Amino acid sequence: MKTNHKIYFKNSSDMGELESNSIDLMITSPPYPMIEMWDVLFSSLNNEIKQALNEDNGKIAFTLMHKELEKVWSEVNRVLKPGGIACINIGDATRKIGRSFQLFPNHVKITNFFQNNNFIELPSILWRKPTNSPNKFLGSGMLPPNAYVTLEHEHILIFRKGDFKRDIEPKSENRYQSAFFWEERNKWFSDIWDDIRGVSQNLNKKNSDQKKLRERSAAYPLEIPYRLINMFSLYKNTVLDPFWGTGTTSLAAMISGRNSIGYEIDSEFMKLFKMNILKIKKLNKDLNNERLNKHINFIKKYRKEVKEPNYNSEEYDFPVITKQETGILLYAINSYSAYKNKLILRYEKFNFDSKMES
Repeated sequence: MKTNHKIYFKNSSDMGELESNSIDLMITSPPYPMIEMWDVLFSSLNNEIKQALNEDNGKIAFTLMHKELEKVWSEVNRVLKPGGIACINIGDATRKIGRSFQLFPNHVKITNFFQNNNFIELPSILWRKPTNSPNKFLGSGMLPPNAYVTLEHEHILIFRKGDFKRDIEPKSENRYQSAFFWEERNKWFSDIWDDIRGVSQNLNKKNSDQKKLRERSAAYPLEIPYRLINMFSLYKNTVLDPFWGTGTTSLAAMISGRNSIGYEIDSEFMKLFKMNILKIKKLNKDLNNERLNKHINFIKKYRKEVKEPNYNSEEYDFPVITKQETGILLYAINSYSAYKNKLILRYEKFNFDSKMES
């Protein structure tokens, strides 16, 4: 098996390189409107945004910022296959505009757009990222009524294009090989994810260029796109990220045996991506081992507490809970090479010696 990966360094409000109805899954974490680190970017796209911010007109700035994002969402609507899934990691913003502290509900604006543009809203996920900082609370300290609730979560919004599921062959071998474990289903499809922490990109803080890139990236942890890719796509499907940043979605696609396409206006991020590519085979191996070892430990506990599982994996020497899991096959990255404007990865079956004890 092989996968292809392309990056276009341009504004994703025009994805003319992509054919309509050609993308299986879109996963992204866009710039968050009304988060100050993104003011310069949004203002560069529309000077009226800069003017509204200078005049402390938060509502106008908020609306105009989302108008810029909606240009991209319109292109996502065009390129996504009927029945394809769009996943958007977005946080709401709190900010003091003039004398007023207020919430800017980004997830509401994005949801309204997709609801009004040929998408079905599916149950979403709250990604909870608690902080133990003693000064995280805002407002009047211990005195009512002017203290404010602390935002400790972000939203992972999930939409399906059209009112029907993708047309997939019911007994497709690729679909059964792409399955996830029963216990993964129970965790991944919960509406609250509180086991993933926001992580740094392990950049060298002594390197000022890398530090500046990190400050501009707002990258989300690899585990988020990795889960979503496994939840909503099959091997060799194509995953799009129109706000590519440091390339986290592409890395997750590579590890998961999917094709990927990214759009990014800042080509400087390619430096970080190339550094991560050097570790891609190890990342792939570590995540595969982690998934399979977690499954084995789960089965051992399941045997003690419930009963003997009724099915066995066809590819690996361990039991599984349901018949749908018997065909699960993980892939190891064998090699990668650059060809013209794309990266090609080649895979082989991931070998794993479980040696499960009774």
